Amino acid sequence: MTENTESTESQFETGTVVYDPVSDNVGEYRGKAGPYALLRPLGGGREWEARPETLRPASPGERLSAAVRAANSRSFQGQREPASPVPVRDCAACADLAALRDDARARHDGSAETDADVLLRRHQLRYHAALLGLREYALVPDASAGAEYETACTECPAGSGARPGPADVEEWQRGHTRETGHTRYRRTVADYAVLASR
Repeated sequence: MTENTESTESQFETGTVVYDPVSDNVGEYRGKAGPYALLRPLGGGREWEARPETLRPASPGERLSAAVRAANSRSFQGQREPASPVPVRDCAACADLAALRDDARARHDGSAETDADVLLRRHQLRYHAALLGLREYALVPDASAGAEYETACTECPAGSGARPGPADVEEWQRGHTRETGHTRYRRTVADYAVLASR
């Protein structure tokens, strides 16, 4: 019993969605509760204890069914479901899932429509979270890249290209002025930043 419990502890991380055949339920693995594994229903609810040796990762179909049941349960309890997700432009996966939803809607198949919405939300959370504001991100300077300086002559198409420092740009300007007599320049400074999850 101890060996099975220990192997489950190493097999499942907190948050893993597993299937409990004893209760015939899908739940989120929360950790150990004595000799038992502690599971929580998807979407929240009362936790239950399960025998660790009987658990296995939930299949995609089981996960989807559990997510749909949780969504339906929230609807019956008066919790408003978010509007149907809008596909991200130029994303083939979003377009395919939205087409599945539209087809289900045209057939008046509410269950299939909900399933497609769940899949589309899951896809967007995984691949488009920053773009859609589904997670909080902060814009921070990229420490691996320094600022770049550049200048362009306003009297001809010549430009310095990106340079590592302002002195390099000024040296290019002086040389260009000596060669052409041009004296007016447009200067720009650029830096790099990354979106970091908070």
